[in-house]
Amino acid sequence: MNKVPMTVVGAEQLRKELTHLKFEQRPSITQAIGTARELGDLKENAEYHAAREEQGICEARIRDIEGKLSNVQIIDVTKMENTGRIIFGTTVTILNVDTEAEATYRIVGEDEANIKDNLISVTSPIARGLVGKSLDDEVNIQTPGGITEYEIIAVEYI
Repeated sequence: MNKVPMTVVGAEQLRKELTHLKFEQRPSITQAIGTARELGDLKENAEYHAAREEQGICEARIRDIEGKLSNVQIIDVTKMENTGRIIFGTTVTILNVDTEAEATYRIVGEDEANIKDNLISVTSPIARGLVGKSLDDEVNIQTPGGITEYEIIAVEYI
């Protein structure tokens, strides 16, 4: 199987979610199923069917997380020497050469990506264009609006 790259924070968040699903959500769903069974005829029991569907979703998510954690490759950039080169886990500040707008992103795994928190997936077009580049490089990245030129103004291993 392929290794799933993940930051230390991302792996910890997945472990917390797994613990929540297994020890809080799963028991409450089981209790809801038991309560719904007591209501009688299961064929027409909406509460029972809803609880069973929720159970299926919960179990699928548990299997998904366990699969990812079994194949995880945790990359901790804080323990690496900052060479100015952009790699998985680095925080990068780029400057749009045309508009002079700055943006700061952290390159993370697919499960950790959240653009609201400036966490972009390593498979995103911007991250693919930046990985392997170094501080002060200028890069052309294909965006939905066309090719955009950026200058890399900061690379942090935090």
